Amino acid sequence: MSPFVAELVGTALLLLLGDGVVANVVLHGTKGQNSGWIVITFGWGMAVFVAVFAVAAASGAHINPAVTIGLAVAGKFPWVKVPAYIAAQMIGAALGAFLMWLHYRPHFAVTDDPDAKLAVFATGPAIYSTIDNLISEITGTFVLVFAVLYLAAPTVAGPAGTTGGLGALDALPVGLLVLAIGLALGGTTGYAINPARDLSPRLMHALLPISGKGDSDWGYAWIPVVGPLLGGTIAAGTYLLLGEMRVPLELAVLLGL
Repeated sequence: MSPFVAELVGTALLLLLGDGVVANVVLHGTKGQNSGWIVITFGWGMAVFVAVFAVAAASGAHINPAVTIGLAVAGKFPWVKVPAYIAAQMIGAALGAFLMWLHYRPHFAVTDDPDAKLAVFATGPAIYSTIDNLISEITGTFVLVFAVLYLAAPTVAGPAGTTGGLGALDALPVGLLVLAIGLALGGTTGYAINPARDLSPRLMHALLPISGKGDSDWGYAWIPVVGPLLGGTIAAGTYLLLGEMRVPLELAVLLGL
């Protein structure tokens, strides 16, 4: 499997399972209706685990433009490959959202609430506040990318013998990381922390023939794109800064400071 196909497949799995758990909780008549936030956050964490485990050996399992850019800024991934990875992620996210809709189509038909239908595809804030919502997405993605940068250490093999990817054994830590972010920081904006995860499914919400779906909230849509990209970049810069500070900090420890 080529890295492009792997990123496409991995992101499609992520959205099929991640949006799928939201559909199971919020749509009418499902077996999991009203099962709550814990089920959603756990489901998203396990969606990340499955996606990373499935494609890590082929592409490094970025499945997120913020992760791809963060790795590139940190010098762990070549910039020349960034556009293809992001394109694959965007296409994969759209495919995963489409497959989720196909799976839950009868339940969309019997759900009256347009906000619930949009929530299955895309994130939205609990309280609309542009600056605060942007800060929430920056913070959540900072935590994600900062931790991933330490998991994607130079000793971890990436695709075709390269470094800077997540090995398959790192799938569970990354899933647990996303679970922790959802439980601790997700209550404000629904923790997109991934531009592809939000933008492509939002486009599918706009395009698919879903009766009574309402609008796709395009006025908010830039926040779960810009926020994660900023958060990932800041995380990479912080990672590099701490790397430069490593020797002085070790010296301070030796001196008991």
